[in-house]
Amino acid sequence: MIAALGTLVFLATLWLLVVVGAAVLEESGARIAAALKGKQNRPSIAFAPVRLRSRPRLQQPIRVSASWRAAA
Repeated sequence: MIAALGTLVFLATLWLLVVVGAAVLEESGARIAAALKGKQNRPSIAFAPVRLRSRPRLQQPIRVSASWRAAA
């Protein structure tokens, strides 16, 4: 009886993996096929250039009271 239940659990898990795998391939199958063919996939989001500061600002030390030091 235990072997039959173990087989049933195994087959149910295998079925679930096949269903989830099919759903993943349905969602991204075209992108995977394009990648395997070597075609470039363009992102739909346009990226803006990021400007970096030339000199980073130095952070000023925080002045705390003695009670804050004791709590730390």
